[in-house]
Amino acid sequence: MDTTQRTDQQRSADRRRRELLEAADRVVLRDGPQASMNAIAAEAGITKPILYRHFGDKGGLYAALAKRHTDALLDSLRAALDAPAERRERVEHTLDTYLAAIEARPQVYRFLMHPAEGSSGDQGFDVGKHSAPLLRRMGEELAQVIEERVDLGPGSQQLARVWGHGIVGMMHAAGDWWLGERPCSRAELVRSLADLLWGRLAAAGDKVGGPGF
Repeated sequence: MDTTQRTDQQRSADRRRRELLEAADRVVLRDGPQASMNAIAAEAGITKPILYRHFGDKGGLYAALAKRHTDALLDSLRAALDAPAERRERVEHTLDTYLAAIEARPQVYRFLMHPAEGSSGDQGFDVGKHSAPLLRRMGEELAQVIEERVDLGPGSQQLARVWGHGIVGMMHAAGDWWLGERPCSRAELVRSLADLLWGRLAAAGDKVGGPGF
């Protein structure tokens, strides 16, 4: 098989995988944690064995969907952090970007973060096994942003990781509670969380040579 043929086959496989993920997204938007492999296969117009061939099992499909949505969310968070605004405004904008994302697609959020709620015939997920890596990835990404931009003094790399994972944990826990109970407006929650973060962030200077924060 020549290189051109292999490349064409890879492109075809990648395109088919995207199509299947888009079908899975439609089912997740409709069914949330109850989304089943049978329903996803039916939406894609294929049999379940063909779906397994592409993703292995529901865990493999979950991982692919998780990467797809986490990549998109991280892109949005980076854009918020890079927006031309004062630091406090960017902090609030970043918090609001996360909360707006989970509010806009609550079924997708619940599928990714509460998959054990699913009551379909498929085997449930271990929430810690599958959702914790997503939060860790977000924590490491935010830690890198903080370390690049904020002067935290001695031990800055470790402190940036503490802050990164701590902020992500706070956003996740507060957002999860808020999405379920809606005790206040999104704007009120954003302001309250920003108030909690603001003291040390306000006092820290920009890192010399960094992009600023």
